[in-house]
Amino acid sequence: MNTTAISSPNNKGNLIGEIVSAEEGKFEVEGETFYEGKIAVQRLSENVDILPFTISEKLIRGYNLKLEKGKILALGGELRSYNRIIENKSRLILSFFIKEILEPSKIDPNNTNELHLTGFICKEPIYRTTPFNRQICDVLIAVNRPNFNKSDYIPCIMWGRNAKLMQNQKVGTKLSLTGRIQSRLYRKEISEGVFEERTAYEVSTQKLKIEEEISYIKEAEKPTA
Repeated sequence: MNTTAISSPNNKGNLIGEIVSAEEGKFEVEGETFYEGKIAVQRLSENVDILPFTISEKLIRGYNLKLEKGKILALGGELRSYNRIIENKSRLILSFFIKEILEPSKIDPNNTNELHLTGFICKEPIYRTTPFNRQICDVLIAVNRPNFNKSDYIPCIMWGRNAKLMQNQKVGTKLSLTGRIQSRLYRKEISEGVFEERTAYEVSTQKLKIEEEISYIKEAEKPTA
């Protein structure tokens, strides 16, 4: 069963936006330096998503790129997750990992924020309805990273009929989706009566396809001929 037939790579997307901060931080992996920053991506609704990105020093040199505040860039890459210790707690960090710099004129202006994912449900979906009776489902999917022995864990949000489709899906179900990366402010209570404003990142799903559905009947419970 599927809502919209799509053909998507494992983890691939593009963003077009304005650099709002460059070189917020840097880290090194196997001798290679990576920089972190944020890019503002306009929605069709006039709202703006402020999204984190990661870029290697090697790529910056290869494109002779200057990461400057206010610079408009078109980026190709994938959404990755990292575990980072913050305030003695492990947190899941999402960042758009840049793999190439694109030509803005070759990207549909209506798709300045688009991501294609294929992965597996790794946590029971959380289905709910809003006070206005809008259906929503939160789904965490694991996307295998090619050529690496690890996966990226991407929180996704489904709406309407996609939410209804996902509410009874099992852990291990394989799915493909197309959506956009969005930022969302929320308040977290860090101690009694004390709240802190934080930013969550997730993929707002627009198209969805169930690739492999997990059977409700275990092998041992299947009737014999």
